[in-house]
Amino acid sequence: MNTQSLQDFWTVVVEVWSNGVGGVDIGQILNALGILLAFFVLRGLIAKFLIGWLRRMAQKTVWKMDDHVVDAIAPPLRAIPVVFGIFVATNYMHFEGVVDVIVQNITRSLISIVIFWTILRTLGPLSHAFDRLEKALSRELIEWMMKALRVAVVLVGAATVLQIWGIQIAPIIAGAGLLGVAVALGAQDLFKNLIAGILILGEKRFKVGDWIRVDGVVEGTVEAIGFRSTVVRRFDKAPVMVPNAKLSDTAVTNFTEMTYRRIYWHIGVEYRTSIEQLSEIREKIAAHIAEDGDFVDAKDASTFVRIDKFGASSIDILVYCFTKTTRWGEWLEVKEKLAYTIMKIVEEAGSGFAFPSTSIYVESLPADRPEPFVPPAREETTSEETVK
Repeated sequence: MNTQSLQDFWTVVVEVWSNGVGGVDIGQILNALGILLAFFVLRGLIAKFLIGWLRRMAQKTVWKMDDHVVDAIAPPLRAIPVVFGIFVATNYMHFEGVVDVIVQNITRSLISIVIFWTILRTLGPLSHAFDRLEKALSRELIEWMMKALRVAVVLVGAATVLQIWGIQIAPIIAGAGLLGVAVALGAQDLFKNLIAGILILGEKRFKVGDWIRVDGVVEGTVEAIGFRSTVVRRFDKAPVMVPNAKLSDTAVTNFTEMTYRRIYWHIGVEYRTSIEQLSEIREKIAAHIAEDGDFVDAKDASTFVRIDKFGASSIDILVYCFTKTTRWGEWLEVKEKLAYTIMKIVEEAGSGFAFPSTSIYVESLPADRPEPFVPPAREETTSEETVK
């Protein structure tokens, strides 16, 4: 290897170092990387100072919402030093031509992402500002509105980034419109369920946590109300996804909204029960319901204990009353205690409970009926006669 070869090699190294990438020498690139690394190192300190200052300002106010907003936007704020470091490093390198345009677009895109990310994070705490609307709108409907706002923010942010890169949005929207018409023709059930879900929330038919029953469909606890279907968990813990259209077009019983819970019985006693016994049984049952604190007062809810009808095999006493509790387990306990009390009252009155029976009455028999066959009695023999 001679001296000329070394000089030629050094000339190539200097040329590569000088030209670098996009007209920027490698020295500038290394310096830019150092700047970017410095901002990465200082990111924690800058973000901590900025977030700390915002939290101190928020604590001075009487509202708690601004505290939640500061906590929500903390992640985007931590990204600001990094984006600023990228901006400073790229400006230091002085790119030219197409590379400069690409670098500037990347920086603008990162700034746009941070801005819309901050807005998206802010929507969470701001949703609590709609709590007062729960009297007019259900909580689920407010959550739907917040989801729609989040989707809108994401779409606007995506459109902004595309616009930065010179991609026209209008043709995309027009194409999406044509695609939407085609999809709408084949997804009528989807939109029907969506509209039904909005009607369910607007009418406040039920909310998450309610116990509902749809005859022939499902009975259980509402777990979630989605855009297309509602998740109802049955009492055997199996989830059932019911289309919203079915819940909107069908009668839904909401047991959670019950004011009281009903007990409706027919108590059948024997026909041999006298009037005095019937009166005693009725009066004692009515007195027990009126005095027991588990039952609603007759002034607040219909309460009846009456001799109702003469059944096929019993005299039926109507017991119609309401319990104060609507919880199923507690209601079963109240019913059980009432059943024990009624059994005791009937027994003390000297009567009994009737059961289904059938009696056959024969007034006369045909005159030419055959005589009944009576087998002759078997004669007893002694052991001696048997020997003979």
